[in-house]
Amino acid sequence: GGLCNLCLDKTNKDYILEANGVEPIINCLSSSNEETVMSAVTTLMYLTTPQSRQQTTALPVVECMLRFSLSASRRLSNLATIFLEDYCTPLQVEEARNLSKHTAVGIPLPKD
Repeated sequence: GGLCNLCLDKTNKDYILEANGVEPIINCLSSSNEETVMSAVTTLMYLTTPQSRQQTTALPVVECMLRFSLSASRRLSNLATIFLEDYCTPLQVEEARNLSKHTAVGIPLPKD
């Protein structure tokens, strides 16, 4: 959660992106703690720039957001839907839906 707040500052955002900080945040999407997942999704949103968009909306991330959008947790479902609608192109979402190999299938949905 702290990183989520820190990345709102442009200097911090630039530092996180330059230090390859997107990958560890993506790894947090597989956490069993819903708050950690929510913070990771929000952080990815805040870190998305024209330069970082390829990383923050990579196909495995989009697949994961599709799964989260089906979550029984309204908070997670709504946040994932916002991510898909506001940060991903319709083509990215369609490509993730049509993949025969779902790389995010093994990622469990977070627990309360």
